Amino acid sequence: MGKIAVVTGASGGIGLEFCKALAERKYDVVMISIDDEPLHAAAAVISEAYGVRTFPMTLDLCRTDAADRIFAYLENFALDPDVLVNNAGIFSFAPAADIPEGKINAFVDLHVRATTALSLRFARYFKEKGKGYILNMSSMSCWMPMPGIAMYSSTKAYIRAFSRALHYEMRDYGVRVMVACPGGIATDLFGLPDNLKRLALRLGAIARPDVFARKAVGRLLKGRQQYINGITNRLAILFIGMTPTWVRMQVKRRLLDKGIQKP
Repeated sequence: MGKIAVVTGASGGIGLEFCKALAERKYDVVMISIDDEPLHAAAAVISEAYGVRTFPMTLDLCRTDAADRIFAYLENFALDPDVLVNNAGIFSFAPAADIPEGKINAFVDLHVRATTALSLRFARYFKEKGKGYILNMSSMSCWMPMPGIAMYSSTKAYIRAFSRALHYEMRDYGVRVMVACPGGIATDLFGLPDNLKRLALRLGAIARPDVFARKAVGRLLKGRQQYINGITNRLAILFIGMTPTWVRMQVKRRLLDKGIQKP
């Protein structure tokens, strides 16, 4: 039986790149997403390209029984997981008070409840097994209480704090937990037009998702606790806390209030 990885948010973006990075290392991949058609198409492409087994599972992770359903799926296919990548997430450029209640609930359910439930369910499984790896996706915004992305940054801050604590709780049992806190990545999550995305890539303001995913997986398997991509992002953390309120508000008014993405 080969190595098995479970990746959420696997139908596109960074999640799909995580699947490719793990497939390159000859992991069979359980790919989980709410988007059924692109998920099955991506699973077929990865299986053919890398010669590994892929298992597409269509699932809304906001369901309270999501962890039970995932483990039932694993049991049904006699899969013994080695890696969990909690990547699924949502984003919104909008003041918190303007976001519809359903999306507010989705932020909490997906970033907080689902990440917690899956991390703990897999942590217990890996503890019994005596080894395993968990990667949880936070964000550079976890250090940045920026007006206009309050729900995103605050729930990502929870993921970082929870993951760092879980790392210390589980390391004596052979379980490695890493939190990734990327800066901007060239995916569709933030709703940037393609021309701005290409410009940001050329300027080095955002990173390619495939490069980020490969490096993150490599650090996870080395047992690292945290991965922040790029020296610029690591240095930026030192200055974020000192950013004056008027600067934060200018960013909000000049960029976020332009309506890059509706709630």
